[in-house]
Amino acid sequence: MSALKKKTKKTSAKPAAKGRPAGKSAKPAARSVRPARRVIPAIPALKAKSRGEKSASKPMVVMPMIPAHLIAAVRALDDKKAVEIRVLEMGQISSIADFLVIATGTSEPHLRALRIALEHALDDVGVTSRSESQNNSGWTVVDAFDVLFHVFRDDIRKSYALEALWKDGLDIPVSAILKA
Repeated sequence: MSALKKKTKKTSAKPAAKGRPAGKSAKPAARSVRPARRVIPAIPALKAKSRGEKSASKPMVVMPMIPAHLIAAVRALDDKKAVEIRVLEMGQISSIADFLVIATGTSEPHLRALRIALEHALDDVGVTSRSESQNNSGWTVVDAFDVLFHVFRDDIRKSYALEALWKDGLDIPVSAILKA
């Protein structure tokens, strides 16, 4: 009988943890996550400046972690002479993207050149992107998953006023990104 007991050794599952049915692994279920992104260290804290006041009396503002592909794309926009580049950190107020970049091109060919420069800059750092634009629309969108780029003609940018729509986003100085 003892030989039979050895052969039929009890192989029960481990006792279930609280809230988990017996037999389930301790690992949480796989869920979709954003692809890994390269992140540079935080840009040194910049002093907050308000209009008409001295910055020495204001507290320091800590900059968020800036992804490497955002830095490369902003440099590409700057190299191609995009006008009025604005970068807004949207992580806490939007589930659509972590960053929103808005820039202005001077004409349809300039918009096309800016879109191509953005796509090449993102490809060079290994980020896949999708772009959407129509001829003579005055607006090009490049989606890099966690960063959305909107490149407008000046009249179209004023018409849509995305900066006013997303005014709660943290405005990141482009000069600080270009220095990173």
